[in-house]
Amino acid sequence: MMPPTFSPDPSSLRVKSKISDRIQAIPRSGIREFFELVLNAGDVISLGVGEPDFATPWHIREAAIYSLEKGQTSYTSNLGLLDLRKSISKYVAQKFHVTYDPTKEVIVTVGVSEALDLAFRALLNPGEEVIYHEPCYVSYSPTIYMAYGVPVVVETRAEDNFALRAAAVEACITPKTKVIMLNFPTNPTGAVMDPVELQGIADLAIKHDLIVITDEIYSELLYDERDHPSIAALPGMKERTILMHGFSKAFAMTGFRLGYACAPPELTEAMMKIHQYSMLCAPITAQVAAVEALEHGAAPMEEMRKAYWRRRNLVVHKLNAAGLPTFQPGGAFYAFPDIRSTGMTSREFATRLLEEEKVAVVPGTAFGKAGEGFVRACYATDETQLAIALDRIADFAQRHRR
Repeated sequence: MMPPTFSPDPSSLRVKSKISDRIQAIPRSGIREFFELVLNAGDVISLGVGEPDFATPWHIREAAIYSLEKGQTSYTSNLGLLDLRKSISKYVAQKFHVTYDPTKEVIVTVGVSEALDLAFRALLNPGEEVIYHEPCYVSYSPTIYMAYGVPVVVETRAEDNFALRAAAVEACITPKTKVIMLNFPTNPTGAVMDPVELQGIADLAIKHDLIVITDEIYSELLYDERDHPSIAALPGMKERTILMHGFSKAFAMTGFRLGYACAPPELTEAMMKIHQYSMLCAPITAQVAAVEALEHGAAPMEEMRKAYWRRRNLVVHKLNAAGLPTFQPGGAFYAFPDIRSTGMTSREFATRLLEEEKVAVVPGTAFGKAGEGFVRACYATDETQLAIALDRIADFAQRHRR
């Protein structure tokens, strides 16, 4: 006779207690959490997700299709296709005026998000500190924390045009500081970096022997004839900087999930060690498409940039006219209006706007505590729908103004 089988009560397994304390302590993304509400809200105009509304240009898609038709479905080098690394090196030299050896100073990653994870894990010992600025992209602090580092926040303010000041960074430096993290133009504010302050931060990095990580993902999307200097090109900085960039925003290639990092050989090698044991390599189809984007994508990229520029002007004008003071972003495709005149918190404003007007924006607190009192509105949205959404926001603000 067979012994009876024992099926434990699932509740007795206490699965949650088995999850790492560090992971349990990390909150869900404020963007994704809010958009679970959006999914259930019906016919909504979304100014929420930071994604171009343009399809990837045809010639880039065609390159991906041809690569599949030719049977290019294998692994690549852990560092990425050499042809792509050569194109990246050429592109970065032209755009940022800094030269990298494609054989040992460039690594292709699964989006810039993976590049960030690799960099922090390659650099940080437990308890070492990373200084970064808020409001900022939602993943910076959790990624630092998951690498056993300590996030150290420098808050930027609307009354200062969300500028990052070298003096504020210096005030946060301690013996445990190892990295300064930059993102300009910035998500969610669209702020750009002042060259004088950038030089000041470079001086601090050299003085205190720090590494700088610079996320340049929005650097092509600049307005008002601005130029974008990279800290990596300043004297003495290439050897202590990890320059990160990708294809999602400027080339409308979010779904291809492709980014890259350029760094000194020792740092590239350290990042590659983690990459080879986790991701192995980025998808070859996306890499082939990326070569086409870098070599022949300038014209469609410029057309998209001009469209965002027109929308930026419309959004800032309309929001200011609605009594929601809005800093004029110098880059990216986000506006960050001040909603404090309504007396609502950021989350309350976004939730009620969704419920009452069917317009989705993201609470400013998704981007850090400094975002309270603001919401993020992405203008990578069809202009007709954008105009309707702005009228609805104006009506909502007028109805609820204190």
